[in-house]
Amino acid sequence: MAIEANERTKLWTEWGPTLPRPRAIVVISAHWYINASAVTAMAQPRTVHDFFYQPAELYDFEYRASGDPELAEHMVDLVRPTWLGLDIDSWGLDHGAYTILNHAFPAADIPVIEMSVKAEMPFRYHIDLGAQLAPLRDDGVLIIASGTLVHNGAATDAAAHDSGDFDIAADFVTTTREILMSDPDRADELQHHRGYPICSPTPDHFLPLLYFAGLAAASGEQVALPFDDSALGLGPSSFAIGVHELEKVG
Repeated sequence: MAIEANERTKLWTEWGPTLPRPRAIVVISAHWYINASAVTAMAQPRTVHDFFYQPAELYDFEYRASGDPELAEHMVDLVRPTWLGLDIDSWGLDHGAYTILNHAFPAADIPVIEMSVKAEMPFRYHIDLGAQLAPLRDDGVLIIASGTLVHNGAATDAAAHDSGDFDIAADFVTTTREILMSDPDRADELQHHRGYPICSPTPDHFLPLLYFAGLAAASGEQVALPFDDSALGLGPSSFAIGVHELEKVG
């Protein structure tokens, strides 16, 4: 999806121009899942081709946005006493970031920082860390939590329908939507929903949503569905705060 056009990338392409131009973008990516919380802090982050067996042109693709080392250092101070590391040379922008950005901001002329997801931490850690990032929004920084509610093809196949797992997964998606749109600070309850391990056999792709939940809880703003892409997967997977302009998107 980073370089091809389909129904979902069309939504991203339409979404970007509706936003006030951010001074910088922070992407919390499911694909930088490590044993620490960290942010990219280099002036020119490299394009990370973190996949296998893809078309050759995808390995040639580059998203050449600049970084913002000063913003990265500010984020370190902002979340103290939580430790946030500065990565100056090991990572960059992976496909959790540029798959969206290449369509929403194709000019790559806005500085981008990527933030990791720390493994083996309770849900509350991620929610609270997301809430600590909330002041960035007042400084014109767009924060994108890039993951997915359902990262398991087996949750939607014929066997899942036969076993009842599909219905459990669908209830998890519905419950997630209800919590985010009513009381996002309760998102840690989702860890105990029986549909969570069905939708997320590994936690990496779900956890970015908790940073969004923390941001939403800290802001007190109503969570919206900027576009309902439920027809493209198991339930809605796009949530937003502070982007009423997105209502123009079909």
